[in-house]
Amino acid sequence: MIKRLLPFIALVALASPAGASIALFVDGRAMKISAFKVIGESDMQLTLKSGGAITVPLTRIDRVIDDEVVPPAIVEEVKKAIEKDGGIFPTRSWRYDEKRGPIFKSKFNNLIVEAAKKFDVDAALVSAVIKAESDFNAREVSDKGARGLMQLMPSTAERFGVTDSYDPVANIYGGVRYLRWLLQTFNGNADLAVAAYNAGEGNVWKYNGVPPFRETINYINRIAKHVRAAMTPAPAAGKLAESGTR
Repeated sequence: MIKRLLPFIALVALASPAGASIALFVDGRAMKISAFKVIGESDMQLTLKSGGAITVPLTRIDRVIDDEVVPPAIVEEVKKAIEKDGGIFPTRSWRYDEKRGPIFKSKFNNLIVEAAKKFDVDAALVSAVIKAESDFNAREVSDKGARGLMQLMPSTAERFGVTDSYDPVANIYGGVRYLRWLLQTFNGNADLAVAAYNAGEGNVWKYNGVPPFRETINYINRIAKHVRAAMTPAPAAGKLAESGTR
């Protein structure tokens, strides 16, 4: 599946950026903007495409995504991969399984397993999301206002009861709880749940599938690639020695 996806992923990478963003609000509204800037700890300034700017509390912003729509052919290829070819992610249950632990070594692995078990989410998936979001940096802050290991926006943190996004326990528990909600909402479909983690569940509903944003398509492919790589058994030592002698 990864090899089959490479052609359209390459096209996505070559797509020219639109130089704009979309601000998604917690009430479901969306606004195309030309720029954004986090002000202090609690506000975001949005520069309007029509001119001027407004400042709104970060808790009113669900997320900000790049307004880079990929060509329709790529959108159809992604849709086909998900609907007809078994998905970009492996076809399996994404509920907690003690046989599948975190796929990256980090000091947070015990915490990841605890949260994954509590909220019944695959620990390997949680580990891959954290890798993509913050590379296991608990103090990570994005230019869009997302914070901590699982890069929670203040509105998401508030929604799932996280009062300190820099606290690894609170952040991971809140992020995994959100993943559990997304997986339940999209009937266990990891492609749609992970797309929603990046672009918002509203956009998944709006486009009836993975939103056609370059950022989101690259995001789900990157996380799925980590998960699939972890599922691929390493060659036996004898095989390695044999191949090295040829």
